[in-house]
Amino acid sequence: MAYYKDDRELFVFKEVSSFHIQSAVLSDSGNYFCRTEGKLLPGKSSNIVKIRVQELFQHPVLTASDFQPIEGGPVSLTCETQLSPQRLYVQLRFCFFRENQVLGSGWSSSPELQIPAMWSDDTGSYWCKAETVTPRVRKQSLQSQIHVRRIPISNVSLETRVPGGQVTEGQRLILLCSVAGGTGNVTFSWYRESTGTILGKKTQHSLSAELEILAVKESDAGKYYCQADNGHEPIQSKVVNIPVRIPVSCPVLTLRAPRPQAVVGDLLTLHCEAQRGSSPILYWFYHENVTLGNSSAPSGGGASFNISLTAEHSGNYSCEADNGLGSQRSEAVPISISGPDGYRRDLMTARVLGGLFGVLGFTAAALLLYCLFHKTSGESYATSEPRGASRTNPQVSTYSSPIPDMEELQPVYANVGSVDMDVVYSQVRSIQHSEDSANTIRTFLENKDSQVIYSSVKK
Repeated sequence: MAYYKDDRELFVFKEVSSFHIQSAVLSDSGNYFCRTEGKLLPGKSSNIVKIRVQELFQHPVLTASDFQPIEGGPVSLTCETQLSPQRLYVQLRFCFFRENQVLGSGWSSSPELQIPAMWSDDTGSYWCKAETVTPRVRKQSLQSQIHVRRIPISNVSLETRVPGGQVTEGQRLILLCSVAGGTGNVTFSWYRESTGTILGKKTQHSLSAELEILAVKESDAGKYYCQADNGHEPIQSKVVNIPVRIPVSCPVLTLRAPRPQAVVGDLLTLHCEAQRGSSPILYWFYHENVTLGNSSAPSGGGASFNISLTAEHSGNYSCEADNGLGSQRSEAVPISISGPDGYRRDLMTARVLGGLFGVLGFTAAALLLYCLFHKTSGESYATSEPRGASRTNPQVSTYSSPIPDMEELQPVYANVGSVDMDVVYSQVRSIQHSEDSANTIRTFLENKDSQVIYSSVKK
């Protein structure tokens, strides 16, 4: 017994038997009959049976929300098919592919697949498959091309992000490079204009990127720009000038008076200056931590403050510098103020000393000449005296002038130095001389305290 389809032999049995098609497909449609043959019987054929196999579901068709999406945009894929009216209860499942790569999570009961963002690398051939759960019937759609379009970069800009809105030495600085339009992987680059040196580079799927400088230095001040490129051509931003503000350093206070020892009525100038710091700088001046006033330095440098001295202005002075980035206080500088009497006393002392040195010079010269004259006269007298002669009263001087009373020698100047000076002058006495007073002076000098040192004073 043999079975035939469209006059083509399918199978031959050696006995009466049935022919089974386990899972019918569309290609199984056709005209079937069977034929028997025997040794004693002539062969005979059966009638022809026409079989038409219907589709359980149609071949799927892949559709997309956009077959030319803009890079970065979403796309929705759908695997469309339809079950036979006689088999609407059959369950189907679906799977999507790109270049032989399974998309999403694989097989799913949903005929749709959502792709949140398409990039240039996603350009290629897409198709889908649909199958029944039981019995297994699988069908594949035709391939469809999806081309992802890339938009060039546009409107590149550079801006700074810093705490407080101003770039300060030592703080963190962020350079933000952004684009208004463009798709795909964007490569961002940062440059310093003065040197053309590249500071950093980043490639990412975004319209902006950041470059961080952890601690800004004074040398970082200058002009900067950035570039963005997504494969078409690099686009440059405008140049941005970034000034770096410097906190003030510890200032130095200098006191200036018209004389070494300031007195009441003098004009005292307080000059405060910080060696580093961005302008403008405001200087405050203090006396014993009490504010005297302030002065500004719009272009940097130092500033001065004047006061007319009174007796209460003795004490410690200090100053403070502030440019809005933090203040710094100087070390205290002391000053002592003398009264007006002290100044007049110092002036008188200077005048007295001038006269004193003149008197001492004259006195020393007179003493020296008289001593020399006395020595010459004494030697001549002794030579003319007869040998062996004796004096009647050796205690009585040959000179007729009496010895002056020591109590009558009153000092002309005594301790005339100012108490503010380090030098205190000794007593100075004026002695009236006569031509017969040499012994008197010698006796006076010999009887003085041995601790007193006498010295000639040059005129």
